Amino acid sequence: MKLKYLLAAAFFATGWAYADACTSLIAGKNATTTGSTMITYAADSHTLYGELYNQPAADHAKGAMRQVIDWDSQRHLGEIPEVEHTYATIGNMNEHGLTISESTWGGRPELAGSGIVDYGSLIYITLQRAKTAREAIDVMTNLVKDYGYASEGESFSIADPNEVWIMELIGKGKDDKGAVWVARRVPDDCISGHANHARIHTFPLDDPNTLYAPDVIEFARKKGYFKGKDKDFDFSKAYAVTDFGALRGCDARVWSYFNKFLPKGEADRWLPWINEAKGEIMPLWVKPAAKLSANDLKWMMRDHFEGTPFDMTTDIGAGPFDVPYRWRPMGYKVDDKEYTHERAIATQQTGFSFVADMNANRHDAMRGILWFGVDDANTCVYVPVFNSTPAAPYELAPGNGDMYNLSWDAMFWVNNYVANQAYNRYSQMIDDIRKVQGAYENELTDAVNAYEKTLTKDVPYDVAQSQLANLTNYSTAKVTKGYKQLGDFLLVKFLDGNIKKQNEDGSFARTPEGIAVQPLFGGYNQRYFESIAKEQGDRLRVKDIKF
Repeated sequence: MKLKYLLAAAFFATGWAYADACTSLIAGKNATTTGSTMITYAADSHTLYGELYNQPAADHAKGAMRQVIDWDSQRHLGEIPEVEHTYATIGNMNEHGLTISESTWGGRPELAGSGIVDYGSLIYITLQRAKTAREAIDVMTNLVKDYGYASEGESFSIADPNEVWIMELIGKGKDDKGAVWVARRVPDDCISGHANHARIHTFPLDDPNTLYAPDVIEFARKKGYFKGKDKDFDFSKAYAVTDFGALRGCDARVWSYFNKFLPKGEADRWLPWINEAKGEIMPLWVKPAAKLSANDLKWMMRDHFEGTPFDMTTDIGAGPFDVPYRWRPMGYKVDDKEYTHERAIATQQTGFSFVADMNANRHDAMRGILWFGVDDANTCVYVPVFNSTPAAPYELAPGNGDMYNLSWDAMFWVNNYVANQAYNRYSQMIDDIRKVQGAYENELTDAVNAYEKTLTKDVPYDVAQSQLANLTNYSTAKVTKGYKQLGDFLLVKFLDGNIKKQNEDGSFARTPEGIAVQPLFGGYNQRYFESIAKEQGDRLRVKDIKF
């Protein structure tokens, strides 16, 4: 869903940069308020259109072949034998509640895979063939072993209603078929995450909750990436490229997640690692101070490092309206020194994102809830999609608009209508967006909770499926229409740099004669004024002139 290269191409000959990039956050079932396993995903790309993929369950004749299409480029890579039966999928979840997300970390360039299964196909083929996370690991590793791996280094979050795993995998280059990999089960009471840098360092060699390719250490020795005892083998250091971009642009996003849910100040001990690759390596998982809800994870996906040393609203790059966004390119030079903007979890170029909530105690038709949003996670509304959802709602369906064709019936485009206005005057507009966004998400959370209570295990599956599909279709249509109205409202209220006054009921204020009252002049923040005065000196200073 997104990125071809992360850290591979630099803006400067000797510099570093990260282009598209994805984030996945994780919570084990004993680390959540509901006993659900949860994973998130932001599919970040400047060219990815936000829509909801789905594939119905199907039976296949003996000898049938499956075509493999590269997810990023849409190139035909080859074909593999189909299995007798494939499961239904909706987005990155299948009918059993198995969910898979990813982030690309590139790794050593000479290990770029050669084969016919790319990382995107690896996800969607596996969702059609596996019921559980452990089955998914078997399917994925066997696919790359049998048919080769066509992509770069990748981290996967793999979750079912009972377990969550991180698997990291990279090809063996042009001369060796297949891939080397490590998979670790996240402890049930912990949170974890990955964001475009390999996060598995050393790992136990005899733990049933750790799986790895038989040659993962041997191959590293063969290539000259590792010398030492097996117990000291570090997957990330051997196969990934650890530079400033990998740490500050990638691991920092996971650090922000840990920082949010650990006791205050506890995550500070990993700041030397994030900033300079010094001190203690940030661990793969931590135990949070309190249990997380799905709502907590939705808001974590909206994070811009607020309140941390990397806060994106505190430097002049935020401009006169405290905008927590930076336009590409991320790297730049001043006086022959290289600098970078921060890269937060929430970013403007997201195609789609989700918070997946899997729980075996719910009705089978809603054992998996995919809270799904398109465009920027910060301003989107997450709508509920279920493991039993038979097809994407019209507003999220492939073919309803694309990156070059605007559709006012497509959720992606109306969300962009709202977000792109806010990027220009963020501090003035965000409160109006939050009111609408929050009202919708509270309403939808209440509706899902009500269904969870009424859809007891004795309700027939088809009845539950129909009711939940109606909720998905209704909520998606309502939010899409409402966000178009929100975009219209923002255009009217903030027209021409003004801020129109409103009555208590939200209507725009008029004089007794019915015309618009004088608007507010929002102006700029004080930091912006000070920067102009400092830069221009007395040129714009008001002089005391009297005639």
